[in-house]
Amino acid sequence: MQARILGNGLEVSALGLGCMGMSASYGPPADRGEMIALFRTAVDLGVTFFDTAEAYGPFVNEELVGEALAPVRDQVVIATKFGLVGTDEFPHGSSHPDVVRATTEASLQRLGVDKIDLLYQHRVDPEVPIEDVAGTVKELIEAGKVGHFGMSEAAASTVRRAHAVQPVTAVQSEYSLWWRRPEDELLSTLEELGIGFVPFSPLGRGFLTGAIDQNTTFASDDFRNIIPRFTPAARSANQGLVDLLKRIAGRKNATAAQIALAWLLAQKPWIAPIPGTTKVSRLRENLGATEIELTPSDLAEIEAAAKLITVEGDRYPDALERRTNL
Repeated sequence: MQARILGNGLEVSALGLGCMGMSASYGPPADRGEMIALFRTAVDLGVTFFDTAEAYGPFVNEELVGEALAPVRDQVVIATKFGLVGTDEFPHGSSHPDVVRATTEASLQRLGVDKIDLLYQHRVDPEVPIEDVAGTVKELIEAGKVGHFGMSEAAASTVRRAHAVQPVTAVQSEYSLWWRRPEDELLSTLEELGIGFVPFSPLGRGFLTGAIDQNTTFASDDFRNIIPRFTPAARSANQGLVDLLKRIAGRKNATAAQIALAWLLAQKPWIAPIPGTTKVSRLRENLGATEIELTPSDLAEIEAAAKLITVEGDRYPDALERRTNL
């Protein structure tokens, strides 16, 4: 597995593993024993970068990640997040310094580690100055409880302010061929500041694999049921993007998912996507993307064709989208 460097020296595998779907959001939680086996397979295949959060479950995903990776703790990078889970006192989640300290301690306990390699602010808290958040994480780094500071779904201007207080190692945001907002301003800012980028949902929550069409049904507790982009009409309208990926894949002896991931990897050398899965077969398929070389001609063809496709449907309901790009 190729390695990539995020920010000020955090080395990770070119593709990581997003762990949320093992415990939440995409139907019933997966079998714990099967997921632990999947983690071990991922490590054997060269994955060193694992992404979780207190919000996933909530809380149980961190416990799963900690248990699964305990035997190989010194070989992997574990990222987790604060600032999205609500409490009675802070019903919408909070990045108040006292809350950040307390939730970090709780995450350390659930993960069973003495140091979190990469700690993200899950969403920007408009009620707490970002300088205060960055300063709190800086204290945690100085105390040896955190290795690196990250931000998720933050606006470029907010990242810049935080970085001035405590260097930001990585920003995590959604990015794929069907969600390209980071290209507007964020990616250029990260390149200027020397910050790595970690795309989540790099396969469009499964849509870009080609396994989902307008007739697909989801479990009653699957998050995609409330996403405008996943209405049957939107799925039908967006099929052209999948057809594009399949066309390129046919020439490369690859799959649509592999082309979608290879496209991301080709954008910048400091990008490390974190596709999630609960299946070993999909894990192996995803990792195969690191062996695919998209030529300048391939990338130009994808770009030209993608510009002709208008993606239909918002990526989040309004209430969730308002928590992003702050």
